[in-house]
Amino acid sequence: MRNVVAYMLTSLDGVAESPDRFVFDFDDAMYENLRRVIGTQDAVLLGRGMYDEWSSYWPTSDHEPFAGFINTVPKYVATSRPFDPAWKNTTVVDGPFDNFVRALKEEPGGDIGLHGSLTLTSSLLEAGLVDRLRVVVSPVAVGEGRRLWDGPRDAQRWELERVVGTPIGSLLADYRLTR
Repeated sequence: MRNVVAYMLTSLDGVAESPDRFVFDFDDAMYENLRRVIGTQDAVLLGRGMYDEWSSYWPTSDHEPFAGFINTVPKYVATSRPFDPAWKNTTVVDGPFDNFVRALKEEPGGDIGLHGSLTLTSSLLEAGLVDRLRVVVSPVAVGEGRRLWDGPRDAQRWELERVVGTPIGSLLADYRLTR
């Protein structure tokens, strides 16, 4: 069975919305971490808002290692508003997204990435469909903004697999959902 791996940038106080407000630098350790995370992924799940934002930036970007990855990998978009995607390798998912993700996890392949789509990530966490978290914690507190876990949820236990500090003070933390 494939794993759904969520890669999230958060502030020190847990805000995950608009990481441009708290991630000011990306050091070599953070780039190596990103290469490690995307190196196991052969599909990506995106929410419609993230698709709209990214599809106007990444197709012409040369910002590596992510541009080469996101522009070639199959992308599956959760949306309630039908549209005709122009970004290469994009599929609009029709029907309940949770069911689609369950079926995709059963197909052969590598990890399924979940990048930057906060609402979608929260929904899939709630449904127990995220197997691993790769969190980059920036050493900046911003106070307000949406967090990865906002609102009541059933308790989930996560096992720490790896934690590394970077030269600029960020933490790279890998967790696995225990079942």
